[in-house]
Amino acid sequence: MLKKYDLDSRLENFAASIIIIYNKPPKTFASNYLAKQLIRSTCSAALNFGEAMGAGTDKDKANKLRICLKELRESIRNLNIQTKAKLYSDEIMNPLKKENDELIRIIVTLIKNIN
Repeated sequence: MLKKYDLDSRLENFAASIIIIYNKPPKTFASNYLAKQLIRSTCSAALNFGEAMGAGTDKDKANKLRICLKELRESIRNLNIQTKAKLYSDEIMNPLKKENDELIRIIVTLIKNIN
C-alpha cells in the first residue's frame, strides 16, 4: 500500500528532477518554451497534491486532486511533444514519462476512491 507521504515525495521528486534536467541554458526557442511550461505543470501538480492532503472536505480534496491530474496530463503531453521533436534523448525522456504515467494512474485511483 502506497503511503500518502510516499506519493507526496514522488511528486516533489518528479518536479525536482524536471528542474534539474531543464536548469541548463536551453538549446532552442522550442526547448526553452516547453521547459518552462513543464516546470510549471510538474510543480503545480506537487503543490496541488499538498493542498489536497490538507483539504477539509472530500469535495475539496477531489477538486485539488483533479487539478493535480490535469497538470500531470499536461506534463505527459509536453514530454511526448519533446520526445517527438527529439529535443532530448530517449534515455532522458523515457524515465520521466514512465514516472509521469505512474503518477497519473495513482492520482486517478485516489480520485475514484473518494467518489
